[in-house]
Amino acid sequence: MKYYINEISKDGVIAVDDTILVKGTPATAGSKMLENFTPLFSAEAVERLEKAGYGISGKTNVGEFGLDLLGETSYFGEVKDGENLAGAAAELVKKGEVKAALSVDLNGSPRRAAAVSGVDFIKPTYGTVSRYGIISCAASGEQVGVTAKNAEDVKEILSVIAGHDSKDGTSLPEDKYEYSVDENVSGMKIALVKELYDSASDEVKAKIDAYAENLKKQGAVVETVSLDVVSEAQTAWCILMSAETCNNISRFDGVKYGYRTPEYKNIDELYVKSRTEAFCFLTKATLIYGSDVLSKGKYEACYDKSLRIRRVVMDKVKEVLSSYDALLTPASSKMDYKSYEVLESFDKVFEESVFTAVASITGLPAMVTKGVQLVSDSFKESVLLSIAHSVEKEEA
Repeated sequence: MKYYINEISKDGVIAVDDTILVKGTPATAGSKMLENFTPLFSAEAVERLEKAGYGISGKTNVGEFGLDLLGETSYFGEVKDGENLAGAAAELVKKGEVKAALSVDLNGSPRRAAAVSGVDFIKPTYGTVSRYGIISCAASGEQVGVTAKNAEDVKEILSVIAGHDSKDGTSLPEDKYEYSVDENVSGMKIALVKELYDSASDEVKAKIDAYAENLKKQGAVVETVSLDVVSEAQTAWCILMSAETCNNISRFDGVKYGYRTPEYKNIDELYVKSRTEAFCFLTKATLIYGSDVLSKGKYEACYDKSLRIRRVVMDKVKEVLSSYDALLTPASSKMDYKSYEVLESFDKVFEESVFTAVASITGLPAMVTKGVQLVSDSFKESVLLSIAHSVEKEEA
């Protein structure tokens, strides 16, 4: 069991997942394909942290390209907490070995990891944190986020890394974002999403119920609402993520860089054998599915329709958030995950993505805290941080 793929400094206080570049340190994205790839520059978020005086402790283990549940598809082996799967970055934060960790939220893995490890994670509004220097898969939804033990630490690190970056074409124009943990929770209205609540285990429901009761005691209003687009968001995000991943990972072919099979007779065999030997089953399944939905016969029915569904989901969620300050949902169906057969991985990940897909496909900010998930409108991270902070103070 390896938390770090590569350690950088024992004095470092920030861990960085291995899909985020740190100059001079191998960046594998948890894949055999990139086992020996060493970047010549650091990600913008890493550079901002280093300039602010935060040392980097090392590169944490991550599932291949961040596609899986909790890092179980990593070429370097899965991470466990006892008998259960766990996220390396979340576990380092939980154990107090680092102040915080940066992770790329592609398909909800860091949120799921934070939930099962009992720490905080925020996926900020899409475009507020630079994606420059990450090993990109699904560019329209992936976002660099922060894991920490509490909302105050999350706010501290997020404030450092957020802001416009001219090197990133998806970066929003605001130079700096100010965040707070002190907004008054009393009087806030929280929408508990029925469809996701009903899909969770009794243990997760109990966490949601306890969190709702805490908020009510502080003067917030918690009401159950229906958000009937969660299933559509799940399917559409799976299509978009797979299609974009198929496109982005096509550059890993054994020619320019990355793993190259030692035996091949022609260029076609070089491509096929290199990718077959270097990628895990989940990555291969994602690439095949992504290629299929982009094919001539399915482009309009699958990919193009998913883009239109993205807008429908956004409109529906915005409609709810026009009356509520935040959504309260599970981050996962359960609080413990066991190792499973590799051929089950695509189905397992798809099933769990229903809890994280809404924030992924819309680019809205989402925060996991105390094992539950909060989602707010764009640029309302302070609402999420303040809700999390108020509950953490009450339960301290």
